[in-house]
Order: sequence, then structure tokens, then C-alpha cells
Amino acid sequence: MTDLRDAGMSSKAWPFEEARTVLKRYEASKDKKGYVLFETGYGPSGLPHIGTFGEVLRTTMIRRAFEVISDVPTRLICFSDDMDGMRKVPSNVPNQELLHENLHKPLTSVPDPFEEFESFGHHNNAMLRRFLDTFGFEYEFYSATEFYKTGQFDEILKRAVEKYDDVMKVMLKSLREERQQTYSIFLPIHPETGRVLYVPMKSVNKDDYTITFDDEDGREWTLPVTGGAVKLQWKPDFGARWAALDVDFEMYGKDHSTNTPIYDRICEILGGKKPEHFTYELFLDANGEKISKSKGNGLSIDEWLTYASTESLAYFMYQKPKTAKRLHFDVIPRMMDEYHQQLRAYPGQDAAQKAANPVFHIHGADVPLSDMVVPFSMLLNLASVAGAEEKEQLWGFIQRYAPEASPEANPQLDAAAGYAVRYYNDFVKPEKVFRAPTAQERAAMEDLKAAFGSSEVALAAIARKNADMGNDEALPEADFADGDFLQSIVFAVGKNHGFENLRDWFKALYEVLLGQSQGPRFGSFAALYGVTETIALIDKGLSGELS
Repeated sequence: MTDLRDAGMSSKAWPFEEARTVLKRYEASKDKKGYVLFETGYGPSGLPHIGTFGEVLRTTMIRRAFEVISDVPTRLICFSDDMDGMRKVPSNVPNQELLHENLHKPLTSVPDPFEEFESFGHHNNAMLRRFLDTFGFEYEFYSATEFYKTGQFDEILKRAVEKYDDVMKVMLKSLREERQQTYSIFLPIHPETGRVLYVPMKSVNKDDYTITFDDEDGREWTLPVTGGAVKLQWKPDFGARWAALDVDFEMYGKDHSTNTPIYDRICEILGGKKPEHFTYELFLDANGEKISKSKGNGLSIDEWLTYASTESLAYFMYQKPKTAKRLHFDVIPRMMDEYHQQLRAYPGQDAAQKAANPVFHIHGADVPLSDMVVPFSMLLNLASVAGAEEKEQLWGFIQRYAPEASPEANPQLDAAAGYAVRYYNDFVKPEKVFRAPTAQERAAMEDLKAAFGSSEVALAAIARKNADMGNDEALPEADFADGDFLQSIVFAVGKNHGFENLRDWFKALYEVLLGQSQGPRFGSFAALYGVTETIALIDKGLSGELS
């Protein structure tokens, strides 16, 4: 662990870089509270999406890196802004009319359209917590509604009354002139309608910590700022929460970055110390548009987990957080395979390499071993040629290729086989387009079929290729169970038939035999699928049965 701590103090992995910044802040504090507080915020205006999960995950990665380089205790708070008024109805939930009837009420006062929880806010909070718990995050969950109503926010609200003019001065600079005329940092909850009101203040009273205002009908009301009768506008709320909780670190999306000076200044006005921040780039959907809870575009947490492991999702989140990334189904296979490549590399790495390996930041010191003896991309192609509907159909091929493997001994592989079947049937199968081979391709595939059926023909093909290329290397040992040997046959046949760019040859194999333009290392695929079965597949492609 000492080696890893030393490595963490100089590692360029972004979680360690951020952790060192947080440690420097803590060490410079005059009034140390005895722990470092990480926070993430969640706006439960719609169903949680992957971006929400990513924020907690990435914060956890920084927290984990901090715990490597320091013995200072840490806490992580997941704060739900569930007292916000519902300004629009999400399009991806039922009972739209019911929600429209409750517009502008705090989310925890809006009935649950799914009819499972006491409110829409409680429902969305439960969905977030369910996933965080499933993934094993260590966090404390804070509800803004509870925070306001139980008085935990009272002291900072009183301070906001006392510093009202100073906070307003910060906010008014950021607003258009028209908005300045009606703006207030305080949003009263109407005592009768329960709606969050965006109205100007007639007075803010420091002597008794109340506000006076007229509602939309012109009636005058006076309410205490404490006890949940009033909430703060979202920008002041951000800074006030940092001051109230003494937050040391919070990350958020690029869309918040222009507001950072506002959050910081309000935190300081209210007696707090601004935290360290980390701004990440946004996730984009298939069309390059920002994903949104209200639109429901992009992938949901449940959708990713239907087709891939949580660890592959974590691996995706680790990659270049300051670069915008397309979050679509087609990224899943690569994330699955790259994650397992990093798992296999980890045991043989030194401390510096481990500190830079994404799997350390996903798992901490307890990094598991990979049991994926077959890559996920290969499982997808196996599901394709086998027309698999159940993962059990893949296991006969897997165990012939790797006799020692089993669902019990290889649980990661077993789960991946199930993911591959679902992914193939939902995304690959509907897009498959087979074609007939050209004359050149047909002749090459006939020779490939012959070479796969005879070691003498196979070695002759390799020898011819070597001679044409001026190679005098010895012929390999014929082993039709070995993917490398089979790949050398495929390579030789392509060269012997005049494919100057072998990509064209492999693309032809994929399009004629698999119905897609890209595919696996063909020799490895043939070893997994079986040489006899591959010969039969070539026969089908040549006869037109596939197309």
C-alpha cells in the first residue's frame, strides 16, 4: 500500500490529480473538521439517467484515490434537490394529466405517476438509491425537503436574510434587466396551493427572519424563511448548501461551469469556504444532443445493464471525463472488451501502472481477475452465426474452445454470454444485411474452405504466400484448434487471391458470412465456432442461403 500511496502522489490519472488538490485544501484549512466531505447533487425532475450515476461514480473514484494518499476520513453525500418545483412534465412517464395538474409544486408534493411511492420526488429518489445501492456505493443520502423542513437549513437561511443585499448583488449581475425587476433569492411555498412561487419580495425582515410578498392573485403573505416554508433559488441554493454542509469537493457538468463564480461567492458571503470543483463534459445521445432526464434520450441505467455489466459502464465513465462522449448502444461491446483487457493486465503491473489502470479506480485495491476466455465481441458474432436465443446455446461452442470453462467457474463469461445474446437480438440481428460474393471473393472462399478442410492444402497456401512475399520462414505446425494457425490460413488465402488490402478480404468475409461490415479476428472466430461449422457457414454464404 505504501508503494501505491507513493505512486498516487505523482500519478497523472485524473482521480489522483483531483485527490491531491483536495488534500492540499484540507491541509491548508485552519479549522479542520476531521474529515473530508465530498458531495454530489441530483435534480429528481425526471428518472435518473447514466449521467447522474456517472457523477456519483466519478466522485467515488476521487474519494477512493484520496483514501490511498491520505489517512483523513471521508464522507460522500448524495443530495437530492427534491424540493424544486416541477416546471415541466417529463415525456417518458405515465399519467401525464396528473402531473400537469401538479405543475410548480415541489417534487415531493407531486403525486407519483407510477403509483408506487408517496410522491414523484420520492419515486425518483428511490430509483437513484436503488442503483447506487446495487453498485455498492458508500454514501449518505440527503433530501432537500427533509433538510429544509427539519430545520437543518435554518441557520444558513437566517444568514441569507442577514446577507440578503449582498447575495442579491451577486445574483443581479448575472440577470437580464427585465428579470432583475422581479428576482428574489427566496422562493416561498404558497400556504394554500402548495406551489413554488417566483415572486418579488416586498420586504425581507431581519428582525424576525420572515419575508413578505404578494402571490399571483395580489394577496399579501408573510412567511418565516425557516421550517420549509421557503426555499432558495437554485443558484443561491448551490452556494448555501456548500456553506451549510462545509463541502470540500463537488463535481458537475459543463452546463454549470459559468455559474461556478456565483456559487463560490454566495458560499463565501454565507460564511463558508468554497469547495474544490471538477467540471466534466456532457454526455451526448446518438444524434450528438445532450442527454436529458426530461427528454429521456440517451441510455438509461437499466438499458445499459440489460446488455453489459456495471463494470463496463464504470469503465466508460472513467474515460476522459473532460471530453464529450457519445453515449449510445454501439459503445457497449468495446467497453466490455477493454475493461477485461485492463483486468488481465493489472496483476502484472507495478504500483505506478496500477495507479493509472482504470480498474483500480473502479474496484479499489480489490481488483478481481477476469474469467473472460472469450471476448465479448466474439460472443456477439457467435450469437449471430448460431442464431442464439439463449446463452446456453453459446456454451457448447465455448466449452469446445475452452474445455475448462463453465458457467460456475466463469461467472463473468456466463453473464457476458447472456448480455451478448440480448444485444445481438435487439441491435445486431435487425441490422444484418448479407450479400453475395464477387467472383474474386467466391474463388478465395472456395480455397479457404478447402484449406480449412485439409492440413496439406492449408500449409501449401501458407507456403505459396510466403514465397510470393519473399519470406523463408518455416511453416507453422498444423493445428485446426488454434486460432493463430487458422488466422494464418485466412491471411494466406487472401494474399494468394490478390487482395492487396487485406481489409477488403476480411470485410468480404464479414459481409458474406456474418451480414456486417466489421467482425472478429476471423481465425479466432473459426476456432471458437468450430472448423467444420465454419466450412458449413462458408458453404451457405457461397450458395446464397444466407443472403
